Amino acid sequence: MNELKSNWKKWISWFLLAVSIIIVYKILDNFGNVQNWFGTLFSTLSPFLIGIFIAYILILPCRKIENAYKKSKIKFLSKRARAFGVLTTYIIALLILIIIINFIFPILKDSIIELFGNIQGYYETAIHKFDELPEDSFFKSQIVKDLVSQIQNTDVKQLLSLNNERIMGYVQNVFGLFSSIFDVFVAIVVSVYILLQRDSIINFLKRLSKKVFSKETYEHLDKYFGKANEMFFRFIGSQIMDAFIVGILVTIAMSIIGVKYAPLLGFMIGLFNIIPYFGAIIAVVIAGIITLITGGLAQAIVMIIVVIVLQQIDANIINPKIIGNSLKISPLLVIFAVTLGGAYFGVMGMFLAVPVAAVVKLIMEDFLRA
Repeated sequence: MNELKSNWKKWISWFLLAVSIIIVYKILDNFGNVQNWFGTLFSTLSPFLIGIFIAYILILPCRKIENAYKKSKIKFLSKRARAFGVLTTYIIALLILIIIINFIFPILKDSIIELFGNIQGYYETAIHKFDELPEDSFFKSQIVKDLVSQIQNTDVKQLLSLNNERIMGYVQNVFGLFSSIFDVFVAIVVSVYILLQRDSIINFLKRLSKKVFSKETYEHLDKYFGKANEMFFRFIGSQIMDAFIVGILVTIAMSIIGVKYAPLLGFMIGLFNIIPYFGAIIAVVIAGIITLITGGLAQAIVMIIVVIVLQQIDANIINPKIIGNSLKISPLLVIFAVTLGGAYFGVMGMFLAVPVAAVVKLIMEDFLRA
């Protein structure tokens, strides 16, 4: 009986190996079609994936609010703590969104409209200042001259003008907007159901993992998933809070200096600050160029110095206090992870590269200690 069972397992293993080889061969042979199929599948499932992400972001505040309802002396609330916790979480999220739309967005919108409305004048001013530079200036090197020549040959008005293709593009964008609204609605509904039924979902995944994996493998997966979950929660929450603080501080500092478009530039610097290392550098360069054109060289230099000082205060005082010591990884590993994440997964890859690198580092340390 044991021999028959052993032979059966062996034949099953060979069969699965053969099927795997055929599948891999077919994938490589029809890579273009497979890529399109996965692209369509991802596009179809995107509302559900977004819903899972929303639920993941809101699960921590939802859990805290739910615990507060459980401690309530009102039985009606304590018995329905889960439902009221989810409802309260979404009400708070909606209020925050309303505040952003009604108070922050109008300021940013006015700055964006004014910036793009004056872009032709700023463009002509920048070209004029470049022409006034001495011939032996670094900024008059051949590479810079070629770049400026290409910019001068570009008709800015033509870029901003309307044509049939653009009109059709705008029409398609309108239809895309309706589709996006529907996707957002589906994502919110999915996130609500996940938050309401999260215990059942987690228990199902645990039971499935126990059946699929051995006891030792399951324990390792449970351990690393718990650690990774904690790291991601702490990192995402702290980075968003840190970006908000940096954005406010930079906006206030720029307003004191008299920098034009201070709220827009402050928001941009705070947003880019989410991306470790590279984000801060890119944001300062962009803000410096805009300030140089709108306020002159002296104001640009002062602005850059002030922003760099604030970023150093954030990097050495504010950020460590918020994020704690859970992601202690070397700067070299951070730069490598952000570069790799950005190359393969874009901005989102750069943002999530650090916690992923921290989890990989944890696994490698356990492997070396074993």
